[in-house]
Amino acid sequence: MALWHAGPGAAAEPQPETLVQRGAYLAKAGDCVACHTAPGGKPFAGGLKMVMPMGAIYSSNITPDKTHGIGNYTFAEFDRAVRHGIAPGGKYLYPAMPYPSYARITPQDMQALYAYFMHGLAPDPTPNRKPDMVWPMTIRWPLAIWNWLFVRDTTFKPEPKQSPAWNRGAYLVEGLGHCGACHTPRGLFFQEKALSAHGPNGKLYLTGGTVEHWYASNLRSACLQQSLSAQDFALLLKTGSVNNYTVAGGMAEVIHHSTQHLTQEDLLAMGVYLKSLPSEVSAQVASTKPDPAAVQRGKALYDQHCVACHQPNGQGVPAAFPSLVANPSVQCINPTNAMHVILAGASTAVTASAPAPMVMPPFGAQLNDQQIADLVTYIRTSWGNAAEPVSAEQVKELRRAIDKH
Repeated sequence: MALWHAGPGAAAEPQPETLVQRGAYLAKAGDCVACHTAPGGKPFAGGLKMVMPMGAIYSSNITPDKTHGIGNYTFAEFDRAVRHGIAPGGKYLYPAMPYPSYARITPQDMQALYAYFMHGLAPDPTPNRKPDMVWPMTIRWPLAIWNWLFVRDTTFKPEPKQSPAWNRGAYLVEGLGHCGACHTPRGLFFQEKALSAHGPNGKLYLTGGTVEHWYASNLRSACLQQSLSAQDFALLLKTGSVNNYTVAGGMAEVIHHSTQHLTQEDLLAMGVYLKSLPSEVSAQVASTKPDPAAVQRGKALYDQHCVACHQPNGQGVPAAFPSLVANPSVQCINPTNAMHVILAGASTAVTASAPAPMVMPPFGAQLNDQQIADLVTYIRTSWGNAAEPVSAEQVKELRRAIDKH
């Protein structure tokens, strides 16, 4: 079965059994299970809590259960919900559902997804939970205005001047993969500031965002673009680690649930597209020199807490502990992830090739804000790294946000 052909340029319509299998693959590409599964809950039965600016909502049951799920949806209703954010009865969905990106999905792929959700899953009777919001935030009709302002209602159309790999990568990144939902900054009304690199505000697309107090990297930064080739991007999406770069936070879950299951052709296509995006000409150089006393304090903390795993020269241990030298998470402009990992810990992606994740323990209870600032500053300014120093106030603000979450 050639799942590669499940997107633009697909050939003849497959038989129903193949259609369901194709839909299963596309559901993995869309990472549907991650949002529609609560911790400890049944897959796709909903209930995952998602905190939004106006309160908390819970993902819906999308199994084919006819009472609590989507078992009564027609294809037209399914398509309208997924691609336009409108459930049966005219109920507008909150934009935590990435329908602005899913609007790019082709009709052929929507048919495959519908076949999978109706015939490839067992129905589950888990009831849906109401949002934790107070009136008037529960009123949904204003979302019609939000959609009118911010949602592009167009399916993906291949660029004739680009290669098939580029077009496939663009389709996956902009559409099913909804990479912009995390990696693009959002505006005052929670809208993505750009939905592609070639539309309005295209220069902002994939230039970084904040998700659950992690920094979703600027995929167009010179810091990252100079570190990773298209093949490196593909390997990162497959394993969660490449060269001296290891993902953490929500991206580790994306790789676990979604991208590790994609074909090598699809992963490489995504890499080809990402590498084609216009980026900064050169990496930014730190404008503020670190306080030598802070660096010395940071080195003492590093020698005490970090050196056993990351080694005296910051090179780490291959296939075990990431190198901190020229590590994009360490020396790229935004220091959030470096601070977050030290404050709250992290684990690597769970994949078929690495079923036992490596765990970074949290140090937030052992180290105060100034100590963590000194430690991060030392790491960001040593062994050839040349990033901005970090202040205790930055650590304090992030610690407060993590504690509230």
